[in-house]
Amino acid sequence: MLKTLLEGKKIILASSSPRRKQLLDGLDIEFTIEENGNIAEQFDPNMDLYKIPEHLALLKSKGFNRKLNYNELLVTADTMVLCNNEIMGKPKNRSDAFKMLQKLSGNKHTVLTGVCMRNNYKIRSFTSATDVFFRHIKDEEIEYYIDNYPPYDKAGAYGAQDWIGLVAIERIDGSFFNVMGLPVQKLYTEMEIFLSDN
Repeated sequence: MLKTLLEGKKIILASSSPRRKQLLDGLDIEFTIEENGNIAEQFDPNMDLYKIPEHLALLKSKGFNRKLNYNELLVTADTMVLCNNEIMGKPKNRSDAFKMLQKLSGNKHTVLTGVCMRNNYKIRSFTSATDVFFRHIKDEEIEYYIDNYPPYDKAGAYGAQDWIGLVAIERIDGSFFNVMGLPVQKLYTEMEIFLSDN
């Protein structure tokens, strides 16, 4: 069991996301949060789109602002939304958010989260992919959402746990928690493998 494997270990989540903190809390493991500062999220424009979030999670891990102690395990993550092979980042302003949500309306998009685990001895990373299907949403619904649930810190301009997720998501193929920003089931099993594999 993971709790047993974590005895004597200290987990660090390097993320400012309140949703990732909430999800990791749900695993009943002790951890601390250390924000990582500004890591340049750079990638080769020719890179396979499905590999970008894992690449960025690795960058965040390698760019962590201090050396890890012998008993620490660092977790970093990056979430990206893909719609029609277009990367939907965090919206810059209201107009940007509105356009993103119009593109998601009546469409399928894929949420990708790359996760990296690292200690002083080894590193392990993985990607989780979830397909999300939106019903057609009216422009006034998009405006209501943007006005009442500011989407500017969310990839794709929405949170699955918010009002728009409740009224627009018709179905999900894959992990719902991945859409929130952290595939906790896969993280749990991958962390067990990481800690068991000496």
